[in-house]
Amino acid sequence: MISIIDKHWPMSVGDGKATRKKKPKILAITTDCCTGCAGSPACIEYCPIEACMFWVPDEDHPPFGRIEVDPNLCIGCQKCISKGPEGAFLDGCPWDAIEMVPTDDWEAAHEVTLSDSPPALTAG
Repeated sequence: MISIIDKHWPMSVGDGKATRKKKPKILAITTDCCTGCAGSPACIEYCPIEACMFWVPDEDHPPFGRIEVDPNLCIGCQKCISKGPEGAFLDGCPWDAIEMVPTDDWEAAHEVTLSDSPPALTAG
């Protein structure tokens, strides 16, 4: 079971155009290499989905933290990992701390099945 994580800023704001219409074949995940770019992460700027990429503070080592990706929102567009010729940094993560993994593999590892559309937000 996946625990609920509080989403903190900085966070992707989206482009207002992209939405998740179906479950993607691949998902972005952050690896242990993520440093959060010292609170100014390069990756979130390119994510077209609001609140898909977000800051998770390191409770043991403030003000450090990392970026996480919400698997319920990710559309698998790969904009967060974009690289130029021969690995030149154009957009996305400068530390290669984001990997694209098959959605089926992610679901099996976490024992969950993601839906085609993001879960509805509930007031509470």
